[in-house]
Amino acid sequence: MNFKFKILVTILVLFIGFGCSSKKENKSVKKEIKEEMTAAKILGNPEYLAISYGGYREKSREDNQPTIPQLKEDLKLMHAMGIRIIRTYNVQPKLPHAANILEAISQLKKEDSSFEMYVMLGAWIDCVNAWTDKEPNHETESEQNEGEIDRAVALANKYPDIVKVIAVGNEAMIRWATSYFVRPNVILKWVNHLQNLKKDGKLSKDLWITCSDDYTSWGGGDPSYRVKDLEDLIKAVDYVSMHTYAYHNSHYNPGFWKVPDSEQHLSDKEKIDNAMLRALEFAKRQFKDVSDYVKSIDATKTIHIGETGWATISSGHYGKNGSRATDEYKQGLYYNHLREWTNKEGISCFYFEAFDEQWKDAKNANGSENHFGLFTLKGAAKYPIWNLVDNGNFKGLTRNGAPIIKTFNGDKETLMKLVLVPNTDYNR
Repeated sequence: MNFKFKILVTILVLFIGFGCSSKKENKSVKKEIKEEMTAAKILGNPEYLAISYGGYREKSREDNQPTIPQLKEDLKLMHAMGIRIIRTYNVQPKLPHAANILEAISQLKKEDSSFEMYVMLGAWIDCVNAWTDKEPNHETESEQNEGEIDRAVALANKYPDIVKVIAVGNEAMIRWATSYFVRPNVILKWVNHLQNLKKDGKLSKDLWITCSDDYTSWGGGDPSYRVKDLEDLIKAVDYVSMHTYAYHNSHYNPGFWKVPDSEQHLSDKEKIDNAMLRALEFAKRQFKDVSDYVKSIDATKTIHIGETGWATISSGHYGKNGSRATDEYKQGLYYNHLREWTNKEGISCFYFEAFDEQWKDAKNANGSENHFGLFTLKGAAKYPIWNLVDNGNFKGLTRNGAPIIKTFNGDKETLMKLVLVPNTDYNR
């Protein structure tokens, strides 16, 4: 009897132990399975910071594509900043940058299950004769647009775990883009095309479609943009992606940038600090103007910021002989102001941009377009993110094999010698 009892107890112990072990294993497996993130969950989530990214290091994009290892270096740096979604701009055949970024992210995810990064994939849209010596025809779209959309669809389907948004066009409707802009009906055509692919099961139903354009293009400024096709476009997109640039408006629309009479008695630093608060209010006002118009068309539509930024070097309109908007201190104030505001309000802000790129104004090394990055070309962290260097976020990480250091060797006093009070009294 005792023998049978012992056998029974042994079986029970083994059974209970196996059951507990299985439960522990199941719990472990569940912990490793992450919640599937969608655009609806990412956009507006302050734990998923957004940024615009171009990894080009040389003066020519066509001849010098960043390698996969270089892209992986950059992606690790952005991940260390807390960035979880990046924006790209085109998928043109001769520029495999976006496709290579997606492959680099895919590789990093396989190498490290905790690595998390998503993409807002841009499809470049332009008009007939864009970027040629012929007169652009803004009433007719380029034949290349169809192939661009097809390539974006193919990449979204190849990397559905990474591509969460497709943006049809970049500043493609704003009329000051004289080299290539199109009318809203062209953007509407391709947005509807992508939405129909979703309905037909040829794209993920969770993929969001938008267009990323200047605030005026979305009805926030010049009322001549408020046409029926724009109304239909607002209804067709999953959300509105708008651009706002107080930096450029310090020259073109400087009312907010001028130091008011009531502040003339302040110190230079106080004048600068207050000017950057006005720059923040400028961005807020443009966001509100777009929001008011968009919601008058479709009250359910959300608005996020697809681009905004501040350059750190300028030989032109924004430098010492112009508005004097340009330096790392002002960039730091703007970056922190924008992050604080948008995170609090549940607005995604694709800050422009992660790294300096010298191809944008290849013939002018000090052109402002080359210097919007939070990192320099060599990978030095600019003033807005000095704190991340201090906190050890970039420990063990590199760009082009070099460790991450601060600009100015972290000497703020030296940096501030280049910081000038806003100026509006100059020839335009």
